[in-house]
Order: sequence, then structure tokens, then C-alpha cells
Amino acid sequence: MARLTRKELKSDKFALEVQHSVEYVTEHRQQLVRWGGIAAGIIVLLVAVFLYRNYEHGVRQQALHSAMRIQNATVGNANNEFVLTFPTEAERQKAASKAFTELAAKYSGSDEGLIAEFFLGTNAADQGNVAEAERRFKLVADSGNKPYGSLAKLSLAQLYASQGKVADGERLIQSVIDHPTVLVSKESATVALAELIRNTDPQRARKLLEPLRSNPRSNVSRTALTILGEMSNK
Repeated sequence: MARLTRKELKSDKFALEVQHSVEYVTEHRQQLVRWGGIAAGIIVLLVAVFLYRNYEHGVRQQALHSAMRIQNATVGNANNEFVLTFPTEAERQKAASKAFTELAAKYSGSDEGLIAEFFLGTNAADQGNVAEAERRFKLVADSGNKPYGSLAKLSLAQLYASQGKVADGERLIQSVIDHPTVLVSKESATVALAELIRNTDPQRARKLLEPLRSNPRSNVSRTALTILGEMSNK
């Protein structure tokens, strides 16, 4: 801390927060001494770690926000100075890939890093790069993060279905039905399973969807009714 000038500290949010922590310890030195030097040292360390994590979380969130802004950017002529625009779709894709790749590499294992991996997989699938999409989705699915892992499993199941590996996709979705998360409910996963098998096992798909016709979650009931309607029109 002695190497930083006051001006530099003011320009660095994390450094400033740590400075406040050190000042607190200095001002309450007598109380801290009563707890012993080791205890005081642990307290300082815990405060610093807490502040550092909050600071790092903010940095990761900002990086994710910037990447998502590119992901959702428009293509064509800029009509609004506040809306990010790229001349071509290829340039938008290139910029998004760069932003998400850097985010995933720098913050590997964090929520923001996993979200970046998920979008890299989604974009790869959209571009027809099946091998890359599968690699990214599997990384998130196997990460141990249940909420984002459940999303990745659904995407991976769809990818497998497009390759004719319906049974593999079904096993993945069933694992989400058995263990739903805050991001993928049991009902949403059931709809995904019915969608997956609607062509190979329409009778079972209808059996899965019928109880969801009147589900209180409007998005679930609406999707179930839509799929049932499409199946009836065939």
C-alpha cells in the first residue's frame, strides 16, 4: 500500500477499499490487540479477501455485460448512437467470439466464465460447427454448476438429436427432469423431452405434454399446446 499515491488509490476502487480496511484496523488497533496478533491478522485477511471477491465479481459482470452487448448488437447502419452496430454479421460474430473467448479464459470456472462458454457453444452450433458446440456445452454440463449445467444439457441434447443420437439426448434431458434447477424446471425439461421425441415416439410425447396443457406457468402450457397442435396437424 505504501507504494501507491493517494491519487492512484482514488482511481482504483479495489485499492481504495483495501485502504479503508487497513485504516479501520489502524484506528482500532487496541481492540484488535486484545484478540491477539494472529486473530487480528486473520481478520485483515478475511476483509481483504471479501473486498477482493466483490471487486472481482464486479469486473466479471462488466466483462460479461460488454460481451452480451456485442452478442445482441444489430447489423447494418447505425440509427442510434447508444445502440452497438456492426457493418456485417460476420464482423459481429467475430467480435462476439473474441469477447466470450477472452471472458471464458480469464474467468474460467466462474458463473460469468460458464455463461461465456455456453454462448460460445450456442454460436458455434448456429454456425454449423458441431464439434466445437459439443465441446463447449459438455464443459458447462460437466462443470458442477447445476443451473448453467442444466441449460447446457438441454442444448447438448438438441445437438445430439440433430445428429440422430436421440437416445443420448433423451438421457441428458431425463437427468434434468430428475434434478431440475432454478433455470430449468421439471416442467420445462419435460416439454424439451417431448419436443425431442415427437417424431420418433409421438404417443409418448403426447403423454408427456397432456398434463402440461393447463400448467400454471403460461410459457410451459403455451409451448405444450403449440407442440400438441403441430403434432395433430400432421
